[in-house]
Amino acid sequence: MIPCYKSVKLVIDKLAALVLLVLLFPLLLVLVALVYWDQKSIFFKQQRPGLLEEPFLLLKFKTMKDGVKRDSQRVTMLGNWLRKYSLDELPQLWNVLKGEMSLIGPRPYLLEYLDLYSDVHKKRHWVLPGLTGWAQVNGGNELCWEKKLDLDAFYVDHLNFWLDLKIILKTITLMVKGKRKDLPDSKFMGYTENIG
Repeated sequence: MIPCYKSVKLVIDKLAALVLLVLLFPLLLVLVALVYWDQKSIFFKQQRPGLLEEPFLLLKFKTMKDGVKRDSQRVTMLGNWLRKYSLDELPQLWNVLKGEMSLIGPRPYLLEYLDLYSDVHKKRHWVLPGLTGWAQVNGGNELCWEKKLDLDAFYVDHLNFWLDLKIILKTITLMVKGKRKDLPDSKFMGYTENIG
């Protein structure tokens, strides 16, 4: 990655996040009201690893009921709709504005996975995590964990403006079509297991 693009990317991220938060403010207000009506709370908050594995508090709209183990049984009807169009991810624009995330980069997984990555896959933390990424527009959670992490490593090695533009365009297409796939219930356990 060219150092100057890294600096420009950070500025673009923050400006874009600010503009989107302003433009989407009416929609965000409606979503806040709907989620509160559905869940009696608004945000899902969780510590995730960011740049250089530094933890930050990731925000999402809450889409799942508490007290149920399987994700497939926890997601509410509203939550399913929010997830289908990736609207549950919109609060992460605040994470981008704060400089904790980028619009584009490897998705931030759980802190507990940090010790399970191969040396190649650890490079996913050399850049800011993203709202969307190369793995997400190339199959996302239909892919096995190793393939997703391979795509994240590819992104870090080949990061440039044109790759980012391609990811943004593919993300918009997937959002409009409602093509998002959610994570399976199984967790990443390293490479001693096969996860489909």
